[in-house]
Amino acid sequence: MRLMSSLSAVFAAVLLLQVPLLAAKEAVPMAKDPVLEKIVNEIADELRCLVCQNQTIADSDADLAVDLKSQVRDMVREGKTQDEIIDYMVQRYGDFIRYRPPMKASTYLLWVGPFLLLFVGLTVLILNLRKRRLLTGEQDAALSPEESDRLTQLLKTEKEKNKS
Repeated sequence: MRLMSSLSAVFAAVLLLQVPLLAAKEAVPMAKDPVLEKIVNEIADELRCLVCQNQTIADSDADLAVDLKSQVRDMVREGKTQDEIIDYMVQRYGDFIRYRPPMKASTYLLWVGPFLLLFVGLTVLILNLRKRRLLTGEQDAALSPEESDRLTQLLKTEKEKNKS
């Protein structure tokens, strides 16, 4: 009975160790032609993964990115140029597919937006610093003779307390 439960435990452990292998995908074969693969990777570096959105299809492991890269590979084999392939992808998916979108009216905010936000942020910071300086400047105004005498008297009294 003990032997049976030990064997069951070993069998269960072996089965559990096999689970990660079930999730593994088959490696995508590289092109046999290194020149072709270099061209495919150059084009893939220009196209954004629509699933990840912050990676190129060359960097992404998403299924869509793998499919798009395979499509690019097929188009390169057919003899299409880089511009033709990118134009096809833009026509099909829009300018968002380009990792570096072109400067035009529809993408102008993407290019200018970060600089505009930086400018607005710096302007707000400068205005706040000036406002703070004006507020503290008013408080630092010169004391009247009465206030100065009173301050001197308070400081002398404080020194005498500390000595005793």
